[in-house]
Amino acid sequence: MAVAIDFGTSNTVITRWNAATQQVETISLPGLSQQLGENPPLIPSLVYVEDAGSPKVTIGQAVRDRGLDLRGDPRFFRGFKRGIGAQVQGFLPELDGNIVNFEQVGQWFLTQLIEKLQDDTSDTESLVLTVPVDSFEAYRHWLSQVCQSLPVEQVRMLDEPTAAALGYGTTDEDVLLVVDFGGGTIDLSLVQLGLSESSGKKPLGYILKWGEKMLGESSGQRPKTARVLAKAGGNLGGSDLDSWLVDYFNQTQGLPKSTLTTRLAERLKIQLSSQTEAKEVYFNDETLESYELALDRACFETILAEHQFFEQLDDLMSQVLQQGRSNGIEASEIKAVLLVGGTVQIPAIQNWVQQYFQSDQIRCEKPFTAIASGALQLAQGFQLQDFLYHSYGIRYWNRRENRHSWHPIIKAGQPYPMSNPVELNLGASVDNQPSIELIIGEMGAETGSTEVYFDGDRLVTRSVDTPESNVQPLNDRDGARTIAQLSPLGYPGSDRIKVQFRVDEQRTLRITVEDLLTQQTLLNNQVVAELS
Repeated sequence: MAVAIDFGTSNTVITRWNAATQQVETISLPGLSQQLGENPPLIPSLVYVEDAGSPKVTIGQAVRDRGLDLRGDPRFFRGFKRGIGAQVQGFLPELDGNIVNFEQVGQWFLTQLIEKLQDDTSDTESLVLTVPVDSFEAYRHWLSQVCQSLPVEQVRMLDEPTAAALGYGTTDEDVLLVVDFGGGTIDLSLVQLGLSESSGKKPLGYILKWGEKMLGESSGQRPKTARVLAKAGGNLGGSDLDSWLVDYFNQTQGLPKSTLTTRLAERLKIQLSSQTEAKEVYFNDETLESYELALDRACFETILAEHQFFEQLDDLMSQVLQQGRSNGIEASEIKAVLLVGGTVQIPAIQNWVQQYFQSDQIRCEKPFTAIASGALQLAQGFQLQDFLYHSYGIRYWNRRENRHSWHPIIKAGQPYPMSNPVELNLGASVDNQPSIELIIGEMGAETGSTEVYFDGDRLVTRSVDTPESNVQPLNDRDGARTIAQLSPLGYPGSDRIKVQFRVDEQRTLRITVEDLLTQQTLLNNQVVAELS
C-alpha cells in the first residue's frame, strides 16, 4: 500500500491509495487526529516532551486533549518544522539533562506518527513525503536521515506545489499556478502537467531510498509528467499571522504573550474565514480577570497591511510570473490557480489572488488534502521534470571589500541532470601550498534573509533586508573542504587544478578534480551534497 504524508507547520495530513476502490482516502489515526466540521482528519503538528532521555513524547491531538498546550511549558513545541535546518537565535530548552533542538522534535513527531500508522496499517510499502519548495538542503538532508530508519521499502520526496497540482486532478498539459500557504511557509509554483514522450529516464521526484521495485513501474502505461516552470517561496505562514494578532491584543488590551493567547488568536483568525466578526474570551486563572477579544475582518486586514503582508505576497507573485516569462509562459496562459493550505481560506488572501486572476480560474475546494493526495500519484507512476530552485556558489576572498563573498557556479533554474559540467580553474595562493580548499554554498534570495528566534515561548521568523545573499555552506567542516592534495607543492602564478561541477538525476552535486600539472585525476565524480 502507498502512503503520503504532508508534514505541515500547523497540521499534518496522511493519505493512502485504496487499491480496491482506486481512490485516495485520508487516514484518521485514533488519538492523534482531530475532526473539525467538514474538514478532513487533521493531525495537529504538536509535541509535548514528557521525558527527553527515554524519549517519551505525546503528539498530535492528544496534546490538546490533555491541555498540554496551554501552560507555557518549555516541554511543549508547536511550529517546530520551521526551525528545522534554520539558524535559530536564542537558547534551546534543556529537558531532563538534554538540549532539545527542532530537528530532534521533528524526528520524534514523524517517527511516532509512522509507528502509529504502521500499527493501524501494517502493509505500507511505499511512502512519499512532501517538502516546501523553498527548503534548503539542510531540511531535505534531515528528512532523508529520519527516513533511513523507517520500516518502509521505498521512500521518496516531492515538492509540495507539484503535489498540489496533481491533487486537484487538473487537465493534462495545462499550465497551473499553485499558491501553497500553510502555517509556516508560502510557496508559489508554476507547473505544467502533460504526458511524457516516452517512459525514458525522467527523474521520479527526489528518491531517497529504493525498494526492490517501483510501484507502477511495469504497468506499461504511458506515464504522465509534471514540469515545474517557476518557483518562489518565503518563510511566511499562518503562525506569523497568529503572532501579529497576539501582538495586537498585547498592545491594545495588555494581554500577555503566551501559548493560550496564541491559540485564541488562531481561533479568531479561523472564525474570520467564514464570518465577518469573531469573539473569544481570555480568562486569567491567577487574577481571575477575563478579557473579551473581538476582531472583525476590516481590523484584521489593517493588521496584515501594517506588517507589509500584501507587499510580500506581491513580491512573490512578481518573482514567479517573471520566471514564467523567462521560460516563455505569459500570465494569460495560466489556466487555473490552485489554493492549498489552511491560510488560503482567509478571504483577504483570496481577494488578493483575484487582483491577478479571474475568479473562475481560482480553485480552493481542497485546501487541506490536495498535497497529500497528489503526492500519492508519484507512487502510481507519475513522472517529474524539475529544476534547481537555489543557486550554488563557491566562497572567495573579496579583496576590494576585505571580506568573503560568494561566486555562483550553478544558477537557479538549472535543469537536472546536467548534460554539460561547469568548469573552474584554480591556482595556489601562497608558496609551497600543500592543498587547495573550496567551500561550496547553497545561495538563497539576494533580497534578504530570514531570522528564526524566540519571543518568550514563541518561535518567530522575520525577514531581514540585507545586500548579501543568504548562504548555507554545504561542506564547511573538517575533512570536507579540501578538494586537492598538491604533489609537488603549489605556487602562485598559474592554474593548478581544474574542477568540474555537475548535478546528476538524483539532484546530487558532484565534482571531478584534475591536477593540471601532473595530469592526474584527484577526485572522480565525488559527491558534495544533495541539492534542493
